[in-house]
Amino acid sequence: MPQGIGTVSGLDENLRLQDRVAQKLKALRHLHGALDLETIEARPVFDGDELKDLEADKKNRAKDIIEDFMIAANGVTARYLTSKKSSSLRRVVRTPKRWDRIVELAAERGSTLPKEPDAKALEQFLVSAKATDPLRFPDLSLSVIKLLGAGEYVVEVPGGSVAGHFCLAVKDYTHSTAPNRRYPDLITQRLLKVAVAGGSQPYENDELAALAKHCTEGEDAAKKVERQVTKSAAAMLLETRIGEQFDAIVTGASDKGTWVRLLHPPIEGRLESGFKGLDVGHRLRVQLIRTDVERGYIDFKRVV
Repeated sequence: MPQGIGTVSGLDENLRLQDRVAQKLKALRHLHGALDLETIEARPVFDGDELKDLEADKKNRAKDIIEDFMIAANGVTARYLTSKKSSSLRRVVRTPKRWDRIVELAAERGSTLPKEPDAKALEQFLVSAKATDPLRFPDLSLSVIKLLGAGEYVVEVPGGSVAGHFCLAVKDYTHSTAPNRRYPDLITQRLLKVAVAGGSQPYENDELAALAKHCTEGEDAAKKVERQVTKSAAAMLLETRIGEQFDAIVTGASDKGTWVRLLHPPIEGRLESGFKGLDVGHRLRVQLIRTDVERGYIDFKRVV
């Protein structure tokens, strides 16, 4: 127990109670098919002003408490707005279009998934895969996430029905817990304020639709900036290691190019050659051939 917790009477037991409730909420979600995914989020490590490494940011039970309560709050908020006959912004992750490749990933690991998308079946496979090979599970998770596709904001009007959140296995889901940093949450809080007071909806449905599109595009743009900063940091870290070889996993494969992530350090770059026949989830050996810190470019070639 961190020393500071012991200085506040009752805080220890309160946190333990929160942990028990959070774990029960998580278990209930997974019972309905929520996906047990574990990715490697890299964060820069500095010594003063000098970049020294990119380190994986791992999950723990403290983060679970925050995440599980956040998911619960977002679900309750969505259902409350529905009960008040209010339109709302929903956060959705649609049924994956590349389910066929997810089926192939499972088959490569000796498991069989149905031909049509099935969250419960996918969750059972993920649980089994994590138990079988926990060290490589983040690589599998990353592959599945890439194949599931991005989330987006849509409008649900009273009496209507929109796609749910495939990864969380929930039908009613909004973003409401971070109005200080995320605009969709602020919109939801405004809708809540009026719904609680019994007033008229503060947005017309067409306004909400325009805002949903704007928020999705804004989030995509923000993620591009975040990725750009991370890529530039990664290029800076690797610029003295041209010619070195690394173990990697394919994280993206399309007409626009093939992308790989090194197992250590957890850095992603473009595969310039040797990508024929590769798809998301394939493992390979690569050689670093080029970096560009300003553009955030990191280029590899496949080692045969």
